Amino acid sequence: MNEHIYHATVTWSRQPQETFTDNKFSRAHVWQFDEGVTVPASASPYVLAPPLSRLDAVDPEEALLASLASCHMLFFLYRVARAGFTVDRYEDLPEAVMGKTPEGLTFMAVITLQPKVTWAGNPPTEVQLAEWHDKAHRDCYIANSLKSELVLKPRL
Repeated sequence: MNEHIYHATVTWSRQPQETFTDNKFSRAHVWQFDEGVTVPASASPYVLAPPLSRLDAVDPEEALLASLASCHMLFFLYRVARAGFTVDRYEDLPEAVMGKTPEGLTFMAVITLQPKVTWAGNPPTEVQLAEWHDKAHRDCYIANSLKSELVLKPRL
């Protein structure tokens, strides 16, 4: 496999009215990708309540969850297309639960993917679905990078 190198720019700036050393500064920042895609980002409001975080921004935990679900979906769709089936819609409602490692560090302990697929024509068998989801999970670069438990609960 060829080596792929990915880049992003993450930028945060202290606002003039913020002292910083009092730890009461905004965690709002910006992610920039590829050809100018800009995403507002922030600490999770579960970690820091607004106004130190932004409710209308993506937090790292949400981004990780969406990245995993997106990676799984893309590999799943690839497998399904190769098998000759047609998907009209794919929707996932991924969920992550934070936990503690034996060392007491916080991490995403369990990530549950809950994809629902709408098919054009005859749907595949449950065995085929399970095989495609299993292969998508094993192929997914993001899943292979995580130590979280991954649970798959397809919605029919």
